[in-house]
Amino acid sequence: MQTASLTFTLVFCALLLGGLVIRFILASRQIRHVARHRGKVPAAFAQTIAPQAHQKAADYTITKARFGLLDMALEAAVLLTWTLLGGLDWLNQTLLAALGGGMVQQLALLVAFAVIAGLVSLPLGWWSTFRIEERFGFNKMTLSMWVTDLIKGAAVAGLVGLPIAALMLWLMGTTGPLWWLWAWGAWMAFNLLLLVLYPTVIAPLFNKFEPLQDEALKTRVTALMQRCGFAASGLFVMDGSRRSAHANAYFTGFGAAKRVVFFDTLLQQLTPNEIDAVLAHELGHYKRRHILKRIALMFAMSLAGFAALGWAAQQIWFYTGLGVTPSLDAPNDALALLLFMLVTPLFTFFLSPLSAQLSRRHEFEADAYAVQQTNGRDLASALLKLYKDNASTLTPDPVYAGFYYSHPPASERLARLQAV
Repeated sequence: MQTASLTFTLVFCALLLGGLVIRFILASRQIRHVARHRGKVPAAFAQTIAPQAHQKAADYTITKARFGLLDMALEAAVLLTWTLLGGLDWLNQTLLAALGGGMVQQLALLVAFAVIAGLVSLPLGWWSTFRIEERFGFNKMTLSMWVTDLIKGAAVAGLVGLPIAALMLWLMGTTGPLWWLWAWGAWMAFNLLLLVLYPTVIAPLFNKFEPLQDEALKTRVTALMQRCGFAASGLFVMDGSRRSAHANAYFTGFGAAKRVVFFDTLLQQLTPNEIDAVLAHELGHYKRRHILKRIALMFAMSLAGFAALGWAAQQIWFYTGLGVTPSLDAPNDALALLLFMLVTPLFTFFLSPLSAQLSRRHEFEADAYAVQQTNGRDLASALLKLYKDNASTLTPDPVYAGFYYSHPPASERLARLQAV
């Protein structure tokens, strides 16, 4: 047993160190590559992007990448503190001594972990919003609004998270060796329910959603959706400008609860033709069944994850190899959930390029669909405006982009649009 525990500790350390090295190399490549090309707008964009906008995007990208290195170091330190340095074991033993074993103690462990983790992440979250985003003109939030959002987020997490956590712990303790299958079914049902409830119950807690008032635009958008065979429960404008200058549009909800949401910033920045093209791109995701494919993939990945958790939770070395002593006379279900949540990203990190590649392929397919339904020049023009207004670099490092980017770099995307 000691050999298995030591082996798992070494695997954990190797994955952590390997991931850190790869992430550091990729971030360093991105910083150097963007800085090297900061002074000159790529030829393909020379007529549409001003040098000042190109330099702002480069500086924004470099600043975020450097900040990411700090975040990466803190994340690794926190992970080691929770695991091998005994933080989670201490918290678990303290709560066991105070509350005894049982559902209350397990829920208390989950809540205490979430609160501590949230507090640790607060300084970097504040710096990202009020230093980086503010410096580049994107942040529109006040400190009071930021704090209010945190409180609302915590309240929603408690109201939504505690019941599902209690259900998971109950299933783990009462449904036998195949508990993970029951838990997976409950988790999937919960996620599908959230897809229905999020647009109408949760999202309005943080933003205002007003029906689209522009009758001419509403007519255009409705005609486009009818032409594409898409039905939505409504067209809404979100007050994204209250928090950020970034622009976007998206579909949300599931089944009859689907709705189209435009950021007010998007409507201010794009022409009606360009809005049509952006919407057609989003419709392309539905028409090419990307959403269903992603849901199916989520089902498969989560099933594998729950099966792995069901097996790992029965192994003593899973706990001791991560610096935790499991209880012999009380349930360890919450402990297993937390440890699995902490260690899983070390494994899935190495799948990032595959996930990013699949996402980029879907983006290309949605672009191709948009070109069939609208004018490709309008989509290209809209994308250029969004790249500019969101300060997205036009010259990312190819290796970095291949590993991380869920959307194709601007040069590849526009070149593909011109070829369609």
